[in-house]
Amino acid sequence: MKRLLLALSFAALPTALVAQVPAAQTTPPAASGLPATPTYAHIEGQPVDTRLPEKKVDTRQFPQQTRAPYHHATDFKMTVLADNLHATWASALLPSGNLLVTERLPGAFKIVGKSGASAPLAGLEGLHVTTPMTGLLDVVLDPGFASNHTIFFTYFEYGDKIVYNTAIARAVLDESAGAIRDVKVLLKTSPFAPNDQTLGAGTKSGGRIAIGADGFLYVTIGDRDNAGSHPWPVAQYLDTHLGKVVRITKEGKPAPGNPFIGKPGALPEIWAIGLRSPEGLAFAPDGGLYEVEHGPRGGDEFNLIKKGANYGWPTVSHGIDYRGDPIGDGEVAKPGIEQPVYYWSPSTAPGGLTFYKGSSKAWAGSAFVGMLNGRQLDRIKLAGGKVVEEEVLLTDMKARIRDVRVGSDGALYVMTDSGGTAITEITPATGQLLKLVPEN
Repeated sequence: MKRLLLALSFAALPTALVAQVPAAQTTPPAASGLPATPTYAHIEGQPVDTRLPEKKVDTRQFPQQTRAPYHHATDFKMTVLADNLHATWASALLPSGNLLVTERLPGAFKIVGKSGASAPLAGLEGLHVTTPMTGLLDVVLDPGFASNHTIFFTYFEYGDKIVYNTAIARAVLDESAGAIRDVKVLLKTSPFAPNDQTLGAGTKSGGRIAIGADGFLYVTIGDRDNAGSHPWPVAQYLDTHLGKVVRITKEGKPAPGNPFIGKPGALPEIWAIGLRSPEGLAFAPDGGLYEVEHGPRGGDEFNLIKKGANYGWPTVSHGIDYRGDPIGDGEVAKPGIEQPVYYWSPSTAPGGLTFYKGSSKAWAGSAFVGMLNGRQLDRIKLAGGKVVEEEVLLTDMKARIRDVRVGSDGALYVMTDSGGTAITEITPATGQLLKLVPEN
């Protein structure tokens, strides 16, 4: 297999040809309760992660549910577009060829172009928040962006080290003026304050947005509960947005056809329930809506999201509590609860999710998942609704991968996270935006 060494200087912004290489001997220390970053295997036909699962037994409910065989698809060319971003979280490729990016805390929009990153865009004051600081999460372009310049984004309010719950807004981007305008808050999720105010900035806040072919916004909201073997089952409650996928119109109203409209005590925005820490959301080329989320220790999930479905947290899990105890009664499956299409154990902490829609035959049928604790970009290939192969990319960078998108140019745009498990307002500005172009 062709192996090319990564040859780039992060001070300048050159280009390199990159192939997948095994992780270096030194791996970053794990966060408390999390396993160390694995040294991945690159043996054709064998799983990339050979560690024992956290439950110490194989809990898969069908053969392809975890540990897919490794396959190297193609080498690629990588360009570093920016290397001085602060707490980066999401990006969107603009028609101009520039990228609109979000920084988490302090929240900022920036434009990244050929000369690097711009100053923060003006206009966030249009949210009219009463807290000292605003944090940003996801951003997506309206399908009609070329004519209406509308963006949708998620944010949170921050004060006294409390991260308030995820909210959804829209605005008009004025790229030439370096500003957003006509800001409108669409939905502030309920409750406004998290379950546990000790949670780090953005922890289990969700916030990913996907726009469906129906024109509605699908948004993930994390359960915001802290660790423990018997978590508060807020993700199962219909009177809160926590631990849910919500579905709203572009005006912020409950979308017609939502499954719990008219049900007493249920919030009408809810589309699906039972999520823990949903970090990625994207539509596949076949129209299926997929989500990735953090399990506790092990049991990180890749789910096909269906109308009104229950994904089980904290009733079932393929993982365990951070201290080693079972979650609840330790069950991994129950009637009426959806199983993940795929899961990772031990945890690799999936971040952003995208489906490849470019011209590369080697990457056709693939989804890409940024891994935070796993410090790699994961490629999984689907066939018949099952994962049939897996490949780890960018392992030699040993970087937390927060986000990945496919641009209209067919390239992958990958963002590295400059922080640790909790982003703060003093996180160093070392996040990177990378462009990956497949060779075949």
